[in-house]
Amino acid sequence: MTIEERVNAAIDKVRPGIAADGGEVWLIKVDDGVAWVQMLGACGGCPASNMTLKGAIEAIVVADVPEIREVMQV
Repeated sequence: MTIEERVNAAIDKVRPGIAADGGEVWLIKVDDGVAWVQMLGACGGCPASNMTLKGAIEAIVVADVPEIREVMQV
């Protein structure tokens, strides 16, 4: 399994909660230990999207894919 597939599998764990709020998250790329994602839908302009990004998405991705040290939004 590639690192991108592993990151997507980790993101899949939080996707249902994000979708329940009308949002979506896409992995754009992995570069030098950073997973770059795009927040879409309701999450795209939501003031709490950074909290979702760092508190939920990043926590799960870093725990599941140790090569990733940070998740950033494009």
